[in-house]
Amino acid sequence: MPTQDARIAFADYCEAIFELREDDLDVIQARIAERLDISRPAVSEMIRRMAAEGLVDVDGGVIQLTADGLVLAEQVVRRHRLAERFLTDVLGLNWAEAHHEAGRWEHVLNDKVELAINRLLGGPTTCPHGNPIPGSAYTEPDVVALAEVEVGTSFTVTRIPEELEFAPGVLEFLEENQVKPGRSGELTTASPDGTVTVNIEGRHVGIGPFAATRILVSLPAVAVA
Repeated sequence: MPTQDARIAFADYCEAIFELREDDLDVIQARIAERLDISRPAVSEMIRRMAAEGLVDVDGGVIQLTADGLVLAEQVVRRHRLAERFLTDVLGLNWAEAHHEAGRWEHVLNDKVELAINRLLGGPTTCPHGNPIPGSAYTEPDVVALAEVEVGTSFTVTRIPEELEFAPGVLEFLEENQVKPGRSGELTTASPDGTVTVNIEGRHVGIGPFAATRILVSLPAVAVA
């Protein structure tokens, strides 16, 4: 039977694999190493152990969760995102603080506490950044990347993918400038290098190509004559 430390490590890896796939990325060892800030040899050894435990399959270098691995991944992701909601909505922590602290909470919440937090929050369907909470009543909206929005078009921020949560300083910048799920704005300029400028809450915000190609937004419905 795996030790407690091994179970936590397995959960962290399953979470990383789940989130990389959620962002439509092929899950290879290099991406896991980058996400978890761990050496590639260490990742290789852990994937070997996880395969032996029946948590992952490896096909042509691409890593996939098994049914058991998916159950573990969804549990830890659900608890992380519920914890983020509690830490921001109830305790008033900022996004970056909540993301960091939720990384601890996801491993210590039990079923009873998880259900209590979910009940207290009214059954939220997403984390503060708009990413779906596994097992909730989340419905996928029609979205496009912010970089694909035409100049002069209005939009509503829908989702800040996990990849941006791990980019230093990005969460702080987006929260400070109100680039948050539910906020509406207009794309005012687009530069050849992929940088865009948006007007949100009366302020003009420049967003570089790395974030602009990943932030997901919804567009107004086109009226039918």
